[in-house]
Amino acid sequence: MDIYKAVIPAAGLGTRMLPATKSQPKEMLPVGRKPAIQYVVEELESAGIKQILIITGQKKRAIEDHFDRDPELIRFLKEKGNDDLVAVLDYEETDMQLFYTRQNEQKGTAHAISLAESFVDGAPFIVCLGDSIIKSSHPGSLLRRLIETHEKRKSSVTIAFREVNEEDVVKYGIAVPEPGYTDAMEFRLSGLVEKPPINEAPSNLAISARYIFNPEIFDAIRRTPPKNGEYQITDSIRLLMKDHEVWGLKLSPEEIRFDIGGFKSYFETFLTFALEDKDLGEDFRKYAMNLLNNTRK
Repeated sequence: MDIYKAVIPAAGLGTRMLPATKSQPKEMLPVGRKPAIQYVVEELESAGIKQILIITGQKKRAIEDHFDRDPELIRFLKEKGNDDLVAVLDYEETDMQLFYTRQNEQKGTAHAISLAESFVDGAPFIVCLGDSIIKSSHPGSLLRRLIETHEKRKSSVTIAFREVNEEDVVKYGIAVPEPGYTDAMEFRLSGLVEKPPINEAPSNLAISARYIFNPEIFDAIRRTPPKNGEYQITDSIRLLMKDHEVWGLKLSPEEIRFDIGGFKSYFETFLTFALEDKDLGEDFRKYAMNLLNNTRK
């Protein structure tokens, strides 16, 4: 069955990014010239996805406003002869359909995904977290490979992973590959461990915010016990592993994950994209070098 639907959970409060996120979603924080979530939507479009459900929450109206077409703004810009600015709003003209629903309570990622059950209508679907960007010279390449692996392996869940430094395994959900698959680009999973101690980590492969689920995930979510009032998707996947195939796929060397979950990673993400800006990147690089050189004196 073709995979043409995707879900973007974007309902979190973004408390680690306060006060920047007090009145705007963290998914709308700028990364270079675009808000973070626009990169996610464009990645899905590049992979051939036709319908997206964005799970929002309170104070997240800015996401809907951003992707809505604004005829009055377009007309104003054309009257002023600002065709270059009209061009940067081309994302409004996408053929994709965007839908929205609200997660009224903070009950975790699994609960957010459960709200998509009627939307996916019994079909497999992609999940991309709205605060994580996959940077690649071939946009959508990771999702296309994820779909290929999911279909080839007849998997119930297929998860993207990236290799992280040993000291960073304590921050992520970590893969437990089945023996014999340790060095493979795609591998069968026998388990997932959430934020293990360094000396107990089964691998250095961290979940990287991209998944494909078959609809049986919804029953697993219903059977998932909450932790501190939230339902975690890794717990639901572990339940599903008992009776279903779950596979992992490594990011290629040219596919890099950036996230804006905290200020350190956000600053790193913004800096990377700003330095690569096609118009201002070189000037910004010179400014940054001068600033660093003056700081060292």
